[in-house]
Amino acid sequence: MKNKTRNMSRPLLRLSSRTIRVGLFLLLAILLFGSMVSNVVPDRLDISLSEPAPEDIRAPITVEHEEQTIERRQEAVATIDPVYVLRSDYAQSQTEKVNAIFGLAIQLSSDMERDEDELTEGDSPPELEEQMEYMQEAVNQDVDRDLTMSTIETLLTSSSEQLRVARDIVRNSVFEVMNEGISVDEVPEARDEAEERVLHSLNSSRLHDAVTEITRSLVIANYIYDDEATSEQVQLLLSEVDPVLIREGQLLAQEGEIIGPAAYEQMRLVGLLDETITPYPYIGLLIFTMVLLLMFRFYTVQTSSPIKHSNRHLLLYVIVFFIMLALMTLISLLSVLDVHGVIWITPIALGAMLLAQLLNYRIALFSVVLLSLCASVIYNGSAAGAFHSSFLVYAILSGFSGVFFIGKNPRTGKILQAGVYIALVNAAIVTVLHVFNNQQLVLSTFGFEITFAILSGFLSAVLTLGLLPFFETGFNILSQTKLIELTNANHPLLRKILLEAPGTYHHSVMVANLAEAACEAIGANGLLARVGAYYHDVGKTKKPVYFIENQLQMDNPHDRLPPKKSAALIIAHPYDGAKMLEAHQMPKEIVDIAKQHHGTTMLKYFYYKAKEMDEDPKEEAYRYPGPKAQFKESAVIGIADSVEAAVRSMSEPSDAKIKALVDAIIQDRLVDQQLDECDITVRELAIVASSMCETLHGTFHSRIEYPDEEKESKSAQ
Repeated sequence: MKNKTRNMSRPLLRLSSRTIRVGLFLLLAILLFGSMVSNVVPDRLDISLSEPAPEDIRAPITVEHEEQTIERRQEAVATIDPVYVLRSDYAQSQTEKVNAIFGLAIQLSSDMERDEDELTEGDSPPELEEQMEYMQEAVNQDVDRDLTMSTIETLLTSSSEQLRVARDIVRNSVFEVMNEGISVDEVPEARDEAEERVLHSLNSSRLHDAVTEITRSLVIANYIYDDEATSEQVQLLLSEVDPVLIREGQLLAQEGEIIGPAAYEQMRLVGLLDETITPYPYIGLLIFTMVLLLMFRFYTVQTSSPIKHSNRHLLLYVIVFFIMLALMTLISLLSVLDVHGVIWITPIALGAMLLAQLLNYRIALFSVVLLSLCASVIYNGSAAGAFHSSFLVYAILSGFSGVFFIGKNPRTGKILQAGVYIALVNAAIVTVLHVFNNQQLVLSTFGFEITFAILSGFLSAVLTLGLLPFFETGFNILSQTKLIELTNANHPLLRKILLEAPGTYHHSVMVANLAEAACEAIGANGLLARVGAYYHDVGKTKKPVYFIENQLQMDNPHDRLPPKKSAALIIAHPYDGAKMLEAHQMPKEIVDIAKQHHGTTMLKYFYYKAKEMDEDPKEEAYRYPGPKAQFKESAVIGIADSVEAAVRSMSEPSDAKIKALVDAIIQDRLVDQQLDECDITVRELAIVASSMCETLHGTFHSRIEYPDEEKESKSAQ
């Protein structure tokens, strides 16, 4: 029944943990949104036309002034000359019309003459009017203006020979005149020229009026407007015309300047006069917040950060973020004091240094970017757009310097030293920003900015030192400072080991030396390995005499105990130690090392002893129940524990023997699958083996054998 209740409670615990985690992410989202929402809502100006501007008014966004853009484009189009093209084929087509007109006249004239000759007595001659109407209808389709009936009558009543001569004259004149380009405006002049050519060549005065009318009607413009080419040129020019933009940060009106219609219209376009509530800034901020959270979530999932599975560490992260957002919001409110450059006093490196010590070096670097992005929005009041780009650069470099200078193994003195470095970096960044922006260097204002930037570095260090103890105590965080404190030999548990199990104490110190050097060689936390090694065998103080390193000048009590009982006594020490560590509120990492340093290995000595006594031992009774090593430091301490005990039992340790022994122990751990749940690699294990061999070589190096005095005296006799 108890097991059933326990099994039912586990899903509930997991559900509760997941709910808490989701709640913490929502809390972080609310903090981010709430800290920035007042900075994304557009400002509204209570001003009117012909009133002085209460302050310098700049455009908060970049928008297009559509009316001015249209005017600029219309002005550009007005400068374009229409495109005309010379149609050389028009001359040929018009001469063909000359042939058609005179050809029809010749044909109709010949037909009428033939019909008159063939008339018999009593027949009526063909009607001239009918022929004239027919020709007028046919000819008027080929000329630009209708020929008069008198002209048609003249053609029909002329002889074929006269018509042929007139045709040639008209055709040549039209062709010669239209070989040159004739625009619409030049058509009257071209017709006069063609008429003059005709009259100069024509001998028949009877055909004068008819030929003149035909000639003038056939001379047309052949240099004509090309609509398609003109449209292409217009479109090309329009594509090259830049729109009229009111750019972000553009000065619309200086303080005290009378606001005119143009400036007032610009303010309206950028939304400074819009009294309606628009949802777009809120939607944009919501999307921005969600993107930041997604990036944070992806980072925690894809990296081995403490936040990945621990709600306690996630809560710590949220609190640090809240402190930083609150500080930035408070400092942004100081802008009402009109103190120039006050934003540079923001201790942006505070969050970076706290996270580097309390959580993880890498997550501190990642968080610097998130905090800097938030800061660039919170401080956008002194910028033209939604982000304060200069402060973004300042915050990122200041935060990075805080993480880099404090290092992976910070100490109290190093935090203060980092504060000095941060102050210098901040001052350099502010100077660079002035130079890049080509600002005039005013000593009074520049001095204020440099002073605030330097104070930011010292303030970050002081606040870090002040807040660290509260976080370490409240969240039981294993920081570097806390680890250093745990190495103090006056710690109750270390004194207990030293006084009650001195052999175990010496063994623990040796394991610490091996583990620390090996962990530092593979990039793990060497200080954590040293402290964990100091306390990993604290459980042996419960029954110290049952462990061989404490059996000085006494019989081994295991000689009088059955193997199973001896194994139970030995197997209990990691878990007894874990209980003692938990009772002293030791950090979880130290407790885990005590539990995991033996993994599920077997006590082979007692197992085979039981077999020799004709027993049928169960292997499970001679194995530690685990868990196996879950992180690199725990795995390295387990290897170092076995290596130290094995080397200590060697009679004449040499470099070759030690190397073979270390390799064998690591190989045995791999074969026994003791490292399957740890992220340590085979390459790192090779480095661990090399490091341990080097450390043991320094411990068991060969010494000069000094001669015994008694032997020396005997040899002298």
